Amino acid sequence: MIVIGGFIFGALLGVFTARRRGGKPADMAQYAAGFGIAFCLLGLFLTIFLERMLMR
Repeated sequence: MIVIGGFIFGALLGVFTARRRGGKPADMAQYAAGFGIAFCLLGLFLTIFLERMLMR
């Protein structure tokens, strides 16, 4: 769940960042993909960390 939430949050943040910088729709899509992947990876690491901490 954290990974999916991270991807959605990152994609929205990417779109808003590109829109604020005056980007075209292709720019918004690229920012959404980049930010989405980055936040998805952060969510993955957070999930692994929490899983290891809770299983002790």
